[in-house]
Formats: sequence, C-alpha cells, structure tokens
Amino acid sequence: MLVSLTVGKVDAGVAVLLTQDNRLIEFPSVLLPNNISSGSIVDITVSRNHAAEAASASAFQSLQKRILNTYGVKAPSPPVLRLRNATQTSLVLEWDPIDLATASLKSLSLYRNGSKAGSIPRPLETRSTKISGLAIHSEYSFHLVLRTTAGTYQSEKLTCRTHKMTDLSGITVTTGVLDPQQKEALGAALDRIGGKMIDSVRIDTTHFVCTEGRGAQWEKAVEMNIPVVVPEWVNACETEGTIAGVRGYYLNADPKARQLGVIHGSSHQRTTSTLSAATTANQGRPSSQPQRSPAQEQVPEEPPSTPFPGGETSSQPQAQAQTQEVGSQDGEDDLPPPPPPPKDEPKDTNGPAQNGEAEAAPALEAKNEEPEAETAKGSSEETDKEQTLPQNRPDDDSESASLGDAKGKGKEGEGDFNEVPL
Repeated sequence: MLVSLTVGKVDAGVAVLLTQDNRLIEFPSVLLPNNISSGSIVDITVSRNHAAEAASASAFQSLQKRILNTYGVKAPSPPVLRLRNATQTSLVLEWDPIDLATASLKSLSLYRNGSKAGSIPRPLETRSTKISGLAIHSEYSFHLVLRTTAGTYQSEKLTCRTHKMTDLSGITVTTGVLDPQQKEALGAALDRIGGKMIDSVRIDTTHFVCTEGRGAQWEKAVEMNIPVVVPEWVNACETEGTIAGVRGYYLNADPKARQLGVIHGSSHQRTTSTLSAATTANQGRPSSQPQRSPAQEQVPEEPPSTPFPGGETSSQPQAQAQTQEVGSQDGEDDLPPPPPPPKDEPKDTNGPAQNGEAEAAPALEAKNEEPEAETAKGSSEETDKEQTLPQNRPDDDSESASLGDAKGKGKEGEGDFNEVPL
C-alpha cells in the first residue's frame, strides 16, 4: 500500500507528516531521507511480513514449554522417615535425601507426638538424628515437615517403641584395640544376645569396646560421647539377661564398683535373706541349758539326796513320773486309806521315809530346771497335805511320825503339816 505524505516539520528525533485530510502523524526522522525538509512530499509503502510473524510465534511457544517443563512438571518430594535403631532410652531416625526439584529450601523440622521437637541442622547434608532421654518400653510417633518455596510437604507418621530392659537387640558395638580372640568372642556373645557389631563409629553406635584408649575410632567415640567399655560388659549383659550399667566397666574403672544385675542381685539377695533367716532362727531358738529366774537364784539350794535305787536320773522324766503319781493319788482320794503296817516290823517304817526322800530330792532338782517339775511338786505337796489330815491319817502314830520326818528331810518348812491336831 502506497501513501503520500507531506512533511510539515522535521526535528532531531521526530518528523510531523500531514495527510491529505489534514491529519498529523508523528514519524521517526531516522527513517526519512537525509535531504528532507518542510514541504517535501514522501511516499511510504506499508506491507505485512508473514515469515517474521511465524518465527516470533514459534519462539514464544518454545519459551513457554521450557518454563512449563522446568517449573510446572516436577515438584518437591515429601521426606521419607524410617527407624534405624532403637534402644531402651533412645531412637535413631533416618530419611532419604531431600528432593527439592526446582524449589528452594526453607526449613526441615521433626515432630514428636504431634509437637515440634526441633529443626534439623543442615537439612541438605544431614540424613539422620538421634533422640535420647526417652522412657523405657514406650511408644512414640514422629514425622518430618519440609517447607520450600513451592509449598509445604509432610512425611508419613512413623510409630516406634523403645526396648525393654531385657531386650538387648539394640546394642550396637564398634570395636577398638582388641586381641583377635577377644574380638571373636565378643562377636559370638553379641550374636547370642541379639546385638550387632559395626566397623566404624556412627550415630547408631551405642558402645565402643576396647582394651586400650587409642586410635582414630576411639577419639571419634569420645567426641560423640559414646560409652567406652571393656569386653566384660557384653559378658555381664549376657549373664544377667538385661542391659548392665557401664559405670563399673569403663577402661579405668575399679572392678569392685561393678554392680550386680537382675540375676546376680536376686541370687545375692536370696543368699542374704537365707543367712539372715538362719541367724534369726538361731537367735529365736531357746537355749538348751536351763535358765533360772532371779527368785530361784536367791533361794539357797540344798544338796541333792541320794536317788532311789533303780530310779531315773533325768529330772524331766522324774517330774513326769511324779505327775502321774499325783494323778493316781488324786484319783484314789475317794478310796479308804490303806491298812497300817504291822507293829512288829519296825523296819518297814523307814520305807516310806526313804521313798519320801527319794521323791523330794528329784522334785527340788526339777524346780531348778523345768517349770513343769514345780507344778508336779506342788501337786505332790497338796497330796501329802491331804494325807496328813485327820480323816486320811493312819491310826498308827509311828507311821505318821516317820512320814513327818521324811517330809522334813525333803523340804524345809513342810513340818507344819504334822502339827495338825487330831
């Protein structure tokens, strides 16, 4: 299309062109010929460039696709949390590397039982963490929260439980300076209790076992505050069936400071209780030797009389015999008194007296030894008293006199029973 325009005014940058219907058009002066001035007529041809339009549209679509593929197809991935190791009071958690895609990281936080436990330092480098100070045999829930410029992403909740004191599967040992035989025995002991041995000190290392404190692994264990113990600690755990305290198993610890565990403690307690029970039984057992009361000790003892020939020398059987005799006498109170002995045999009068002496002397000894003998003696005295009463007294005066003499010899102060009037 051809258009004729009249140049009205020419400036350094813009020229004013006039149409035939007196309209003003501002036109760049650079596009006009050099010798143009006011009043000149110029012809301007205007046409559409289809090839340029197609190239421009193609370039624009290519840019849009590149932006979509870079920022619109791939998004950050939620973190994946899992349990690495568990002990009685600690848990070691680990997760896969953080995939941010094209987004920028803001923070990575760990939540325990729905509450924020803390932020993970250096999230792009750190892939594990250790939570200590937990309760024994308790259940906990954990999850990670990832915040990025492309949004917030949360991991699935992980439920885990700490071990019991008798569960030794969480023991993870790294060895230091050990003899080959000790290391082999240590590995066998760990297999029996369910523990494991690793080559290097890691975050899940629970104990460092060695006999000498030297080496790079030992320095790393000390830096990470991992207990450094001797191989006997694993043997103590296996013997006691529970995790043993490490206080007495450090390298420089005194073996006397090692405390007994569950099995040893119970056996020691049983032994102590047995000894204390035996001691108590010995203390509570009465002495086999007779103990005299203060009142009995104050009474002067008379020399024992000669026992009856053929009688028992033991005080307790004699007391029992006296008790039986008293019982028989009590049962014979209702019978008439025996007839008096004949008067022409004076020697028979000494028989009752000798029997009385034989009975009184053991009764006195029984009083000093057994309380039952005193009861027997008291019963015999009551029986003798009944025999000395008028209704039970024999007609023969000589026999009464001989009985009174016999009682006087057996016990002092009993002669009053003979003064009862007829």
